[in-house]
Parts: sequence; C-alpha cells; structure tokens
Amino acid sequence: MNLKLKEQIQEALKSVLPITLIVTLLSFTIVPIPMGTLGIFVLGALMLIIGMGLFTLGAEMSLTPMGGHIGALVTKKKSLKLMVSVAFVMGFFVTMAEPDLAVLARQVPGIPSMLLIGCVALGVGIFLVIGFLRIVFQKKLSYLLIIFYAVVFGAGIFTNQNYVPVAYDSGGVTTGPITVPFILALGVGVSSVRGGKNAQGDSFGLVAMGSVGPILAMMILGVFFPGAVENELSVMANPMDTREALILFGKAFPDFFAEVAIALLPIAGGFLFFQFAYLKLSKRQLLRICVGSAYTYLGLVLFLTGVNVGFLPVGTLIGQLIGSKAYAWILIPVGMVVGYFIVAAEPAVHVLNEQVELLTGGSISKRAMMLSLSIGVSCSVGLALTRVLTGVSIWWLLAPGYMLAFLMTFFVPPIFTAIAFDSGGVASGAMTATFLLPFTMGACAARGGNIMLDAFGVVSMVAMTPLLTIQGLGLIYRFKARREGMAATLAEMDDEDVVIIDV
Repeated sequence: MNLKLKEQIQEALKSVLPITLIVTLLSFTIVPIPMGTLGIFVLGALMLIIGMGLFTLGAEMSLTPMGGHIGALVTKKKSLKLMVSVAFVMGFFVTMAEPDLAVLARQVPGIPSMLLIGCVALGVGIFLVIGFLRIVFQKKLSYLLIIFYAVVFGAGIFTNQNYVPVAYDSGGVTTGPITVPFILALGVGVSSVRGGKNAQGDSFGLVAMGSVGPILAMMILGVFFPGAVENELSVMANPMDTREALILFGKAFPDFFAEVAIALLPIAGGFLFFQFAYLKLSKRQLLRICVGSAYTYLGLVLFLTGVNVGFLPVGTLIGQLIGSKAYAWILIPVGMVVGYFIVAAEPAVHVLNEQVELLTGGSISKRAMMLSLSIGVSCSVGLALTRVLTGVSIWWLLAPGYMLAFLMTFFVPPIFTAIAFDSGGVASGAMTATFLLPFTMGACAARGGNIMLDAFGVVSMVAMTPLLTIQGLGLIYRFKARREGMAATLAEMDDEDVVIIDV
C-alpha cells in the first residue's frame, strides 16, 4: 500500500510541478506577485500534490468499487423502477456533494449558492436516469447527445443571456473528483452485467449525459430567476509572512473537513444500505473500501484547501495584473500555456485515463489521452481569453464547436465519442474553477468587461474542446485500423488485434 501511495504522489508531483513553475516564473518576470501571496501558492501546491496522491489511491479503493457493485446490483435485479430510482437519487446527492460545484456557486454573483447547486443536482439526477436507460436499451449515445444539445441551444434563445456562460460552466464543473469515479463505475457495473459486443463503449457516456442536465436546468432557471450583474471581485488576502499564511490555511481546514464530510456521507450511506440489504461483501472487501474512503476524504480536504486558499487568489491576481497592462494580448499565450499543463493537475482526469486504458485493453493509452486533453484545454483557454479581450459572444464559439463535434460522431468509432464527451466534463474540474476561472475574472475586471458575460464561459470552453481532440484521436485510430486491415471499432476487436494509440 505504501509503495502504491508513493507512486501516486510521484505522479501527482509530475502533474502539479509544471503549473507551479509557470506561476513562479511569471511572478519573477512580467507579473510581480507579493511574496506572501506566492508563499500561500507554494503551500497550496504542496497540499495539492499530497491530496491528489491520496485521493487517486482512495478513489481506486473505494469510490470505484462502490459504484461498480451498485451498478451491477441494480442491473441484476432487472427492476426498471429500482434502476431509475437509484440513478436519480445517487446522481442528485453525488452532485450536491461535488466540491467543484460549490466553488463555482460561490463565485457566481446574484444567484444564491444553494439555489444554483440544487438546480444543477436536479438536472444531473434526471439525465443520469436517461444515461442508464440508454445503456439498458442500447440506444446510440451520439444521437441522444445531438437531440439534447439541440434542445439546450434552443433554450438558450429564451433564457436570460447572463445565464448562458454560467449554465455551460455548471455542466463542466458538475463532473468533478467525487462525481466522476462514482458515475464511471456505475456505468461499468451496468454495462458489464448487460454484456453485448458494445459493453466497453456503453460503460462510457454517463458523465456526458450528466453534463447536459445542469446546462438545461440553469437555462430554465434563467427564464424565471433574473439574477444580477456584478463586476466586483472579492478582496484577496496577502499574508506578510509564513505565520500568517499558515493561519489562513488553518482557518480554511475546518470548513473543508466539514464540507467534504457532508459530501461523502450520502454516498457512504447509500453504499451501506445496499451492503446490508443486498451486496453482503466480505469483511476484507469492506475493510479495503473503508481504508480507501479515509484516503479519499483526507485527499479531498488537502486538495480543496490547497486550491481554494493557494490557487484561487493567485489566479485572480495574475489575471488582473496582466489584464491591466498595455500589452494585454499576452493573456492569450500565457493562458494557453497554463491551460496545457493545468489539466494534468485535475484528479478526475487521472481516474478517467486509468479507466479508459483499462477498459480498452491499452488500445487508448493514458499518454495519448493526456496529450489530447492538454491540447484541447490549451486551445479552449486561448479562446476564452480572446472573448475577454474582444467581448465576442460565447455563442460564436460554442455553436460551431459543438456542430463540428457532433459531425465527427458520424466518422469515429462510438467508443471515442463516449470517451470524448466524458473527457469534456472531466477536464473542467477543480483546477479550472479555482485557477482558470479566477484568472479570467481578474483579467475581465481589469479590462472593464462584463464578468457574467465575458469571464464566465471558460469552464464551458474547457469542456468543449476535448470533444474535438479526443474524437480526432478516434479518426487517427480509424485510419490506422483501416491501413492495417482491421475492424473499425474497438468493440468488434479481439485482444490480439487491438491497435495501440500512443504518442
């Protein structure tokens, strides 16, 4: 166990070190950052590394088997009512527990946090039910996504336009470090019991469906609740020395201990109910899940404290400082470099990549997935910052982007479409909400823009571009498969015929 934890922490160090070095370099060159603020950033990075290592190991030991067992159980029972009920309840409570959503809700002006969180959770619960039914009745994912996104774009015409960027952002942050491992495992459990030649591909797509619900729910909320437009940013703490920095973290720890406990309790309670009523797992299995839950809990506390106390204020400050300069255009290349590396620091990304490599027998490698995601996120941040500088409407970017993504679904193997739409939600997690969004908000405030219209939307851009890059990976796969005279879809291949996609 210690060796496994050491490996996870080393992996986390490789993920977080690049963004830490970039911010440190910026602080000594074009955007001088007060040493106190830089100090809390470095402390936050250290917590991030340890927290990611603990969380990744804990999710593998607890959240993944919990979701897998529950998903397999409800499928074996062959009760549609039970499946629908479990999907809705677990989707609702897991989303209410999602820390990324709470981070976003606290930054949206004019909308009560609990109203936003409840609305989003309701959307996830409903669409998770639809995602389960799709697996059971073997409906094509791409067709459902095209239909529902058409409804979403239509709803955007009638809603308050200040809600549009926030709505798409909520769809991105919903799928974070708690939601993703659990929902992915639910999908694996259901598809493994149902079986069939497309079982691998069917296990993906639940995250994609869960990301649609919040967007539509927020669009509907925008029709009835006008909200408000504010351009004021909160005052940031700037500790003078290490003692003051430690005090800041010390004040934050109790809040996140309580927040993560509240987040995980409904999941643990639901699992215990199924354990005593149906599953009857062995003591050894339960002990492993309990130890994994402890790792998950402590890892999330460290991670969220680090990003909220250390990363959020630095992101805002850097955005403000660069945005106020005469050569503000440098925001775009700086943001693209940050975006390229920051996706590697998302805990849920590593969970997804592990799942993809495992379920595809290594045909889609973690390295290929990470490169595709990094390129996609880099481009998305560049586009988001272009909006900040020009004020161009988010519709001019989202509409053609999604149209191209849906067009690609007709030319790539179905498993790549499912993974791509899952990846879009996973890439836009805690790091996006606590660094990239504040970075964009700071730049927008410095430029005198409308924060609701111009700054919000960066999460949705991060969620959109992986749809193109991962499906681009699928086109490469199809080309290689045809060139080598193989079948066009992973689901139809034998293990010995798999084409390895690596870079």
